[in-house]
Amino acid sequence: MIPLSHFMLISGLLFCIGLYAVLSKRNAIMILIGIEFMLNAAILNLVAFGKYDKQVMGGQMFALFAIVLAAATVAVSLAIILNVYTYHKNIDPTTIDQLRD
Repeated sequence: MIPLSHFMLISGLLFCIGLYAVLSKRNAIMILIGIEFMLNAAILNLVAFGKYDKQVMGGQMFALFAIVLAAATVAVSLAIILNVYTYHKNIDPTTIDQLRD
């Protein structure tokens, strides 16, 4: 059986990779991928703690809800990014300072 500390280590690494992507990248798609990495780290924690707590299935249920919510968030975010790109011809979040001219 894999110890809980291994799950926590992998989750921490995923979260750090996602945080680095969010803070360092200048591309909206890469920022979105970084946010997804951080969300996947949280979901991994939920599932790992749910596995080690045999009486409650709340971790797995909340993880399933978080996955569905993440899929909806990605769909909306990509639609917004595509609309911003068609208007500004750029997806660098630092250069886009207004939604309309």
